[in-house]
Amino acid sequence: MSVFSQRLLELRQARHLSQNSVATALEIGSRTYQYYESGEREPVLSTLIRMADFYNVSLDYLAGRTDVP
Repeated sequence: MSVFSQRLLELRQARHLSQNSVATALEIGSRTYQYYESGEREPVLSTLIRMADFYNVSLDYLAGRTDVP
């Protein structure tokens, strides 16, 4: 599992959210979000930005470039 997918999982679980609720908030399919969280796919930049905004973290944090959210 990549740093990115691990961080997605941790952020979602810390907020006690389901994959479906996050996918709905991000306006993507639930299966697509599952792929991101499992590391099977990577999002396009626009989706990555929405994820960072949704979780209130930086893009660098999601990408594993820093440990400071």
